[in-house]
Amino acid sequence: MELRLVEVKNPENYNLILGQSHFIKTVEDLYEVLAGSSPNLKFGLAFCESSGPCLVRYAGNDRELVELARENALQIGAGHSFIIFLKEGYPINVLNAVKTVPEVCRIYCATANPLQVVVAETEQGRGILGVIDGFKSKGIEGEKEIEERKALLRKFGYKL
Repeated sequence: MELRLVEVKNPENYNLILGQSHFIKTVEDLYEVLAGSSPNLKFGLAFCESSGPCLVRYAGNDRELVELARENALQIGAGHSFIIFLKEGYPINVLNAVKTVPEVCRIYCATANPLQVVVAETEQGRGILGVIDGFKSKGIEGEKEIEERKALLRKFGYKL
């Protein structure tokens, strides 16, 4: 077995969701959930098929995001994994809907941070062991940082 570290290409720091599912139907079901979540949401998604022709299947409503999803899914190459890139919306707005798709087994992360995917490769194929989402913690927040965090949430409209 070999361990690989796959750097997710995301030059515009778009929000993304990385997960695992179990059936080719995932592509169409995720498309429907995302398209139905907001008329303004732009997205691209790709799914790594793990049997038959083992192709990267894809869909979306934004050409740039679809291409990013396709490229990254192919680089990750882990069976039944999927990646979704979002614009004009956030994972928090669609994550629960994505989780309710019957084929979705797990979500590894939802982030706009730099992302590395830890992949194991055997003679049979590849699997995701985990992710490195962003950077190492540098310390513990103080009173100033607590106030800044609260202000940011209110600025985004998530808290009153």
